[in-house]
Amino acid sequence: MKYQSQKVAAAYFAVALGLFAVQVLAGLLAGWIYVSPNTLSEILPFNVVRMIHTNALVVWILLGFFGAAYYLVPEEAERELFSVRLAWVQLAILTVGTLGAVASYLIGIHGGREFLEQPLWVKFGILVAALIFLFNITMTSLAGRKTAITNILLLGLWLLSLLWVFAFINPDNLSLDKMYWWFVVHLWVEATWELVMAAILGYLMLKLTGVDREVIEKWLYVIVALALFSGILGTGHHYFWIGAPGYWQWIGSIFSTLEVIPFFAMMSFSFVMVWKGRKNHPNKAALLWSLGSATVAFFGAGVWGFLHTLHGVNYYTHGTQVTAAHGHLAFYGAYVAMNLAIMTYAMPHIRGRDPYNQALNMASFWLMTGGIAFMTFVLTFAGTVQTHLQRVMGMYYMEVQDQLWLFYAMRFGAGAAVVIGAILFIYATAVIRPQRAARAALQPGE
Repeated sequence: MKYQSQKVAAAYFAVALGLFAVQVLAGLLAGWIYVSPNTLSEILPFNVVRMIHTNALVVWILLGFFGAAYYLVPEEAERELFSVRLAWVQLAILTVGTLGAVASYLIGIHGGREFLEQPLWVKFGILVAALIFLFNITMTSLAGRKTAITNILLLGLWLLSLLWVFAFINPDNLSLDKMYWWFVVHLWVEATWELVMAAILGYLMLKLTGVDREVIEKWLYVIVALALFSGILGTGHHYFWIGAPGYWQWIGSIFSTLEVIPFFAMMSFSFVMVWKGRKNHPNKAALLWSLGSATVAFFGAGVWGFLHTLHGVNYYTHGTQVTAAHGHLAFYGAYVAMNLAIMTYAMPHIRGRDPYNQALNMASFWLMTGGIAFMTFVLTFAGTVQTHLQRVMGMYYMEVQDQLWLFYAMRFGAGAAVVIGAILFIYATAVIRPQRAARAALQPGE
């Protein structure tokens, strides 16, 4: 540890991992409800389970981003964090807001807009926390060394915080409502979050491979330019069927097709850096997560996104399990795995337990990645069958759902593997004691 203020990142990572556990457990329950639809229908309806699943996902990923920033910015800026106290205040606001949102969902209070269901007071709390974060991290950066990694990270975090303002705009017109809704949801996950992902990936490649900073920075600027060029107008692929002008069908199709390129660039970047690298870093688990994230993101966000992004295809597949297949693989690869990569790298330094036994951590990678991959294939086949029976043959929705039971059962099995992998990761990264980890590293045969 170079800077003591970096330790605040551990608290963010701990809360993030707690919400990660909530997210995957809620997802497993939701998967079982697809198999047995009446499960807990009176006590915990499916719409509430889904809200907890998706909201916990978004919040813990954001907490991971904040923790990553509090860990890497002091090191990049070569100075202590501007205010550790502000970082703790921010974490307290986010934690209280998250608990309040979950409690409100359980008693039936929510905004009704997917991903943005939080009560108004929670939305304001998130905005205040974001402003505290931006002030704290920007002051730290301005007072110290400026690097491409820090600049790109701050650009992504500033933009995602500013876009949150659109979460407060809820017009009566449904087309306008969806347009502003996508300003938050799409421009987060397919534009600004990509910048944060690229910055974290660049930092990890710098530390794990030993490649010169200048080489990494050139790659990062190209990736960021591609992400913003394709991602902003790529928002149009969500405007196909919401009442927006017809020209969005072509703009959305063309630019969302180009969204494959930045994810391919990130995957290529990570493997080229490892190939060029001169450093044999001992943290092999962090390297595995970094390469895995870039690779799975390319397939999930890039390839599976491309499969149904053209409006001629999307006309049939929109809202089917094909969408769910793309969403699960893309979120896992791009943002879940990247957060777990920076946690895998940072936690040993923060906790003073380097070297440590990485076998459990790496096993969790293969369990989660294998589970998500199998889930994606299952949902892709389910969506293909659903598209044909429902959108081509004209069968009723519920009739089609009965035909998909076997796919949903296999999806539940894949979800169980992901949950086991997540629990294993949390145990290996945050729970296992440093002394035990060190002893295991010295005596791997025991």
